[in-house]
Amino acid sequence: MQKEFEMSMMGELNFFLGLQVKQMKHGTFLCQIKYCTKLIKKFGMEKCKEASTPMTTLTYIDLDEKGKSVDESRYRGMIGSLLYLIASRLDIMLRVCLCARYQANPMESHLIVVKRIIKYLKGTTNVGLWYLKGTSLNLTGFLNSYFASCKLDWKNTNGTCHLLGSSLVSWNCKK
Repeated sequence: MQKEFEMSMMGELNFFLGLQVKQMKHGTFLCQIKYCTKLIKKFGMEKCKEASTPMTTLTYIDLDEKGKSVDESRYRGMIGSLLYLIASRLDIMLRVCLCARYQANPMESHLIVVKRIIKYLKGTTNVGLWYLKGTSLNLTGFLNSYFASCKLDWKNTNGTCHLLGSSLVSWNCKK
């Protein structure tokens, strides 16, 4: 009986559904470095200054009804590109979802926040998910609730994540 499954024709897995897969001795690393770099270039931000965080703690996003409108299709394109990226980038998930709420009528203040996220990505293109070999298979779940966190409609925001051993296997953030 064979101890390991062998794939004779396909070789080593390098990409899977847009995710870069790096199989190493101690585990597997999933990332979207190539996609992230293309996203930065696509929106003309390859020469921008890097940001240390995706959003400052003082940033407040609201409808901004008196603000200056921006190109809806460009804003939606940026949000769509960032939403695809959150498959391996949990660090931007909450911020991108906050910005996605304003796709119907984006203002300049919303675009500034989206650009800040992209500036953050520029300095962190190599961030991803690391799955270690040989860790326990205990399933652990975490839940976090922010009651009445949205100052516009006073709705709650809930987030969950599930780990299998020390590896993240699912996450969710919902208003």
